[in-house]
Amino acid sequence: MTSHGIKDRVAIIGMGCTQFGEHWETSTSDMAIDACEAAFASAGVAKDDVDAFWLGTLTSGFSGMTLSSALKTDYKPVTRVENFCASGSEAFRNACYAVASGAYDMVMAVGVEKLKDSGYSGLHRADPPNAGTGGSLTAPARFSVIAPSYSRKYGVDREDFKSAMTRVAWKNHANGARNERAQFRSEVPEETIRSSPRVAGDLGVFDCSGVSDGAAAAIIVRAEDAHKYTDSPLYVKALAFAAGPGTGPIDPEFDYTSFEEVVRSASDAYAQAGVTDPVEDLSMCEVHDCFTPTELVLMEDLGFSARGEAWSDTLEDRYARDGVLPVNPDGGLKSFGHPIGASGLRMLFECWLQLRGEAPEERQVSLRGRKYGLTQNLGGGPGECVSFVAIVGAEEG
Repeated sequence: MTSHGIKDRVAIIGMGCTQFGEHWETSTSDMAIDACEAAFASAGVAKDDVDAFWLGTLTSGFSGMTLSSALKTDYKPVTRVENFCASGSEAFRNACYAVASGAYDMVMAVGVEKLKDSGYSGLHRADPPNAGTGGSLTAPARFSVIAPSYSRKYGVDREDFKSAMTRVAWKNHANGARNERAQFRSEVPEETIRSSPRVAGDLGVFDCSGVSDGAAAAIIVRAEDAHKYTDSPLYVKALAFAAGPGTGPIDPEFDYTSFEEVVRSASDAYAQAGVTDPVEDLSMCEVHDCFTPTELVLMEDLGFSARGEAWSDTLEDRYARDGVLPVNPDGGLKSFGHPIGASGLRMLFECWLQLRGEAPEERQVSLRGRKYGLTQNLGGGPGECVSFVAIVGAEEG
């Protein structure tokens, strides 16, 4: 069963994205303002033109006042949402539905997170009150289980799978080296990646996304109004979200080689957008490469690779910037780090640039007449997560 969708009913007319990094002297409010002002300028509108706002953040603020106090939004509605690492995507999804419903003419989705000052590294856990039956592993430890599980299930040599993990990091850092907004802007030799100090299991330092601060924002209107503001809007083709039952870690049948939440959300999004062959229909994709084996599994869950073949497809550079289907041409979480509330909208910002032909020449992918761009944003861990998939396009229909 899929949702009815809102294909071509709303459009993005402006976006903004800060540089991601260690912004010790910049506050959460500063970053949100910078992203919003860039979006206003992009769309040629003023703050007062926006009817309502949605804010995605995990730990950098509570209630809509996190944004209203920064922007001084003059008593307009501001809704703060949180859905793990997909919080920015959740803000975008709800903002789009608000316009599609007819409730508002123009809305804004904002994602922001400031992690460096918090000391948050992803290596400690701060779980909400619970029954005490949950797992106690850190994020790197949980995602590290993917590597041996995949190798065992598909008969892939552990060293070969490690080579594929290394290629993911190498590819994404090579892309990020060309992106002025990325936190890490240096290419990294594959041998350096492969031999980096271990964090958990087969995961080395370069197999893990970094910790950073950042913000991004999007302005959304009805599709029929989009050309009042820009000659090149992005039309929303699909918005799909799946929240899993969270039973993976206690399910003896769960094998850590697939995220069912991603499979379900991708299937829903493809149905909404009319995508029958994602490799043929998509121009580029931004996916949630929180750890290198995550990207490998996502290639299969999204239908880009056959089961058991993502590792070899990656080693053949199928997902390179000049490959069959460019994945993370902006550098992904590996190059940007992961300011949790901002990542989903940062992914969308790359679609905004690429599909409109506005990415710098050294980063622009060949669209090759294909219609759409896809973002996939994951929150949680293997077997207990949420997944968001959006599909956008530069043309209606």
